[in-house]
Amino acid sequence: MNPSLQLMAPFSGPLLSLPQVPDPVFAGLMMGDGLAIEPLSSTLLAPCDGVISQLARTHHALTLTAANGAEILLHIGIDTVQLGGAGFTALVAQGDRVRQGQALIEVDLDVVARRAASLISMLVIANGEHYQLDERASGLAQAGQTPLLRLHALPAATTTYANELTSESHGRATVRHAGGLHARPAALVQNAARPFAAQVQVAFKGHSVNAKSMVALMTLGVAEEDDVEVLAQGSDAAAAAAAVIAALQTRSQGAHATAQPVARPTVAAGMLSGVCAAPGLAIAPVLRLDSREPEPAQWADDPLPEARWLQQALQQLRGRIGQSVNDALRRGAQAQSEIFSAHLALLDDPELLQACQQGIASGLTAGFAFRQAISTQCQLLAALGNPLLAERIADLRDLQRQLLQILLGEQSQPLQLSAPVILVAEDLAPSQLTSLPQDKVAGMITAAGGATAHVAILARALGIPALVACGPSALQLRTGQQVLLDASQGWCHPAPDERSLSEAAGRIAALAQRRQHMQACANAAAVTLDGVSIEVAVNVANADEARDGLRHGADSVGLTRTEFLFIDRQQAPDAAEQQQAYQAVLDAMPERPVIIRTLDVGGDKELPYLQLPAETNPALGLRGIRSGFADPALLDMQLNALLAVQPLSRLRILLPMISEVDELLRVRQRLELLAGQLGLSERPQLGVMIEVPAAALLADQLARHADFLSIGTNDLTQYTLAMDRCNATLASRMDALHPALLRLIAMTVEGARQHGKWVGVCGALASDPLAVPVLVGLGVTELSVSPGLVPEIKSRIRVLDFAACQREARAMQLLSSAHEVRQRAQHCWPAA
Repeated sequence: MNPSLQLMAPFSGPLLSLPQVPDPVFAGLMMGDGLAIEPLSSTLLAPCDGVISQLARTHHALTLTAANGAEILLHIGIDTVQLGGAGFTALVAQGDRVRQGQALIEVDLDVVARRAASLISMLVIANGEHYQLDERASGLAQAGQTPLLRLHALPAATTTYANELTSESHGRATVRHAGGLHARPAALVQNAARPFAAQVQVAFKGHSVNAKSMVALMTLGVAEEDDVEVLAQGSDAAAAAAAVIAALQTRSQGAHATAQPVARPTVAAGMLSGVCAAPGLAIAPVLRLDSREPEPAQWADDPLPEARWLQQALQQLRGRIGQSVNDALRRGAQAQSEIFSAHLALLDDPELLQACQQGIASGLTAGFAFRQAISTQCQLLAALGNPLLAERIADLRDLQRQLLQILLGEQSQPLQLSAPVILVAEDLAPSQLTSLPQDKVAGMITAAGGATAHVAILARALGIPALVACGPSALQLRTGQQVLLDASQGWCHPAPDERSLSEAAGRIAALAQRRQHMQACANAAAVTLDGVSIEVAVNVANADEARDGLRHGADSVGLTRTEFLFIDRQQAPDAAEQQQAYQAVLDAMPERPVIIRTLDVGGDKELPYLQLPAETNPALGLRGIRSGFADPALLDMQLNALLAVQPLSRLRILLPMISEVDELLRVRQRLELLAGQLGLSERPQLGVMIEVPAAALLADQLARHADFLSIGTNDLTQYTLAMDRCNATLASRMDALHPALLRLIAMTVEGARQHGKWVGVCGALASDPLAVPVLVGLGVTELSVSPGLVPEIKSRIRVLDFAACQREARAMQLLSSAHEVRQRAQHCWPAA
């Protein structure tokens, strides 16, 4: 075994660093570290001795496993899998032993250059976490002669993998996801399989599909509690199989609630009935959105430009959706970011892309081939008889419409709405709803769809009353027709009389008057009937949101999410840019304390310049402060920026994902050192987020060294109940009012009380009016919510009796479920 390995250039041509590659997957080092090259020679040579442990079916890529266990991925071109093998001739087979300099793949550079996005080819160390990469070459390389880089095996990687090069692993899994393998669980399984070189198959009822294909997994029709087979083949087969089995069996849920389908209510004759997807009441004229499907030509004169046009259109659409994801993340719109991330996964589905390439190869135009591939997948999903999976058809149709518009050069003109309207359509796509001005959408009615469709989830997140699955009668409504929509009760009156309109208008006015009254009192303190003061703060991402919080009467900023400064860019913001952003938040909240959380990335928030290893379960990996410790220079830069704001007396720094006292002490010591170097006599407060059960259990120890504790109920619920936030299927069961969570919150408050420290809640539970009396009773003295909720939460606190809240909170910890807690809370405080 040779722990040090020299890799030679596989092609002749100019060398590039991976961040220069025009592909976010490689540029972000998601597959691993290495180098790239623009090939001027046409034969891919082995960079070292080894075994071909994986050869792509389309021969555009292979993995070479060296004697020291290094897995070297050689990928020719960008998105060349879509060429279906055209332009590539494999000169070796999987399992072959090869020598350094041996010819592996012959490339027709002319064919690939004309049909692929780029010829830039990558050499990536897929398991690079076990190796140190040194002596990187630059400039012009000569195939087989120029030393490219040297690998040094770290201690954990010194075991030879010779016996595992062609290993196989199999097992069984019981699918635990509510609703089975629909979109989000399928994406979870897909993401679990992707980091591995092994080929992984999931089999069900005699049908086997690629575990790295989201659509293929959905077409299996696997329901909750169904048993499936998992087979992995490749150098890391055992790990790949274990990861996929774990993903199949892990109960998971997303950050946004999923309404349960309900039966249609009985309504009066002439009324339109449907399923409530988002509650609410609205009076407004109808605006019909009748979608027109772009019509592509069927046959092409030449398949080569069609393949290129498809690739370009896909890249453009990926960029557009990716921007939507980042915009949603900046606004803290979790539901939108997750739904559009699922759309990105659908666009990258290998089965869908392969079907497109086959269609183009048979003579179809790019648009017709894509529409045909989408139609096939929709038919498969519809044939399964699973309503939850059938609702994913709308997502596929949405992608089809957008891509065809790009291919045919059609410009989608945004609607200009001068007054609120109620949207009416056969069905609505997420991209359509989010493209409209939200203050002008009073409600929505669809003939098709369901309460678990993505557009329904968005409507709930945006607070738009929505009635779905109304049937063909919904399409009898016409633009300009005034209707009365009571989505909460599941009906729409298409021709309301004056009395009905007057009653509904009175209800709407009463709600508006109540909101106005709460806003008028918002600047006053929130004090219970028996004199206990509760600070009501706001969660923000920037100075604009802080100013919005101030307008709504916020007492302070309870959480500033700094990760929104760091996303959607190729390098981190420098200390000056950060300091300016942090100072702006403090300036937006004069005379009030501001909590700023250090960078919380990793898990579901990845940065291309933060070189974190691929993880099978990111939620349990390098998240929060752990990622800061993984890149101490980045953490130091942020701490320096925070120490530069004025006045430091109003600044409170919050550390995410702390699980032990040593982590807190490490940051405090670093903060002291940096403050000393800057000659500062004043220090900001330093607090800890309670997001993992370990932190709650150690609250008394943490409070000895922290200035305050802030509970992140979203993650604390996830880790306590073992329910992943990245899936929506268990939303109704992922409830932070679970008695176990109440006990952890009580334990946190008691631990802090021993050292005279205060405890706040910045997670979603603080925004739940029904939960407010419970949190107050548990001893929480600060609640941080979204700006618009500040008046309501303050109003809620002012009618509470603290002593009664304490008694009920103690009793609720003895109940057996979140459902029981909610029932009791509703009985005790019915106005919530």
